[in-house]
This record gives sequence, structure tokens and C-alpha cells, in this order.
Amino acid sequence: MRDKKRACFTQAQLEKACKIMGDMLTGSEIGYILKTIGVEDFDCKDTKWRRLFNDLAARQNKDQAGNIVLSFIYKVFQPARFIDNQDYYKEKIRQINVILAFHGSEIRDNGVFYNVKRVSTLSEAERKASKLKESLVNRNLHKDLLLFCRSELIQENYFHAVLEATKSIAAKIRERTDLISDGASLIDGALAGENPRLKINNFITETEKSEQKGFINLAKGLFGTFRNPTAHAPKIEWNLSEEDALDLFSLASYVLRRIEKSK
Repeated sequence: MRDKKRACFTQAQLEKACKIMGDMLTGSEIGYILKTIGVEDFDCKDTKWRRLFNDLAARQNKDQAGNIVLSFIYKVFQPARFIDNQDYYKEKIRQINVILAFHGSEIRDNGVFYNVKRVSTLSEAERKASKLKESLVNRNLHKDLLLFCRSELIQENYFHAVLEATKSIAAKIRERTDLISDGASLIDGALAGENPRLKINNFITETEKSEQKGFINLAKGLFGTFRNPTAHAPKIEWNLSEEDALDLFSLASYVLRRIEKSK
């Protein structure tokens, strides 16, 4: 994060970021990370978030740049630190990305920063959220889609929201089974075979078995069409409008509901 001068974080932004990270770290971890990025830790007797705020604010004021704050965030959100607590990690990523959106950045669960559409004011973010909420309510989408995609959609980052939507389907299947695989193998393991773990119907008649097979193909197609390209293609090569994203979420919502109601 030191390649070029980054905009300073406002007092409110830095305070919120420090509160988020203060909850994630012990006092000794704060001291260690500050040391690794070359920040003087002169306020170690205060509460964790205030100590962090004072140390980072002092260095940011000295540098007249926000690079040091981004460096600290980068260190805190390295995925190796959260191998045993991925749900907690994902939630904290969502929280910190609301702050980073004001700087045109986000950090993802691979621990890397990406450029996103910059939000200039909190009211702008709230207007986007209200508009989006209205669209989602009208479509009556599954609640898990909001849980997985909320921050990405508020930032109008439909590229990454698509990936999160398909992850929500995989998470729901794992929740209903003892499987730990992913993608097509997860779908086959849960829904395929003579006696599948999950049945979307009574699975007795040929019509019901045919419906099950069709649903498997639909779920695999959703993963193959959207998850695989977004996971591997550069964002600039994968343009997705809000309208197309909402259509995708409607399809994902259907798949989620059938899985949730499966026997």
C-alpha cells in the first residue's frame, strides 16, 4: 500500500475502522502489527480501539496520507489468521468494506485489495441501500442472498456480488448435509444418485426423479455460468448490470428455497 500516496481517512472513518479492528485483536496483537508496519505505539494503556486510533492518526497526520491505515488493515485481514473462524472473518470484511468504499477500495476474503466504485457520502450509500432494498423486497428474494451480498450490492459491486450469491448456495447445501466439497461435486454429492441426501420432492415417480435431475442441471449451470467466470476472470472482462444481477439473484433465490425445503 506504499506504492503511491493514498487519501487520508477522516476522523470518523478511522474511528469506525479502529473499532472494528479493535474487536478483532488482542492488545499484544495490536502492538505486534504496529511494529511490523513501523508505527510507534505510544498509547498502550488506553482501550484497544482508542490506542489504535491514536497511533494510526498520529502517523497518518505525519505522512499526510492514508497508506499506513491501509497497511494495518491489510495485515489484520490476512485470511490465514481466520482459518478456524471463517464466518466471523466474512462478517468483519463486510464491516470494514463499508469504510473502504469511501476510498474506492475493498478487501476480499483472499486478503487482497481491489478497486471498486467510490462512495462519496454516507447519505449516498444509504440512498443506494434504500433503492436496492426496494428492488429486493419486490422480488421477495431469499434472506441468505442479503446476508452474503449486502455490502457488495450497496457499493454497486455486482461483479463480486455474483460470486457471493453462488457461495450462498454452496453454504446452504453444506448446512443441510455433511459434505465439504464445492461446485459440481458438491451438487452431485447432495442431490444426485438413486437415494440422494437432499430430495426436492418425494422422489418416487419418474416425473419427480426427472425434476430432481433438471434441478441438478440448473444448479450446476448457475455455478458454471456465474461462479467460475467471476472467480477467475478479471473484473474488467466481466461486466454485469444491476438488472442482470437481480435476475441472477432471483434464480439463486429459487435454488436456495428448493434446497431449504428439500427432504
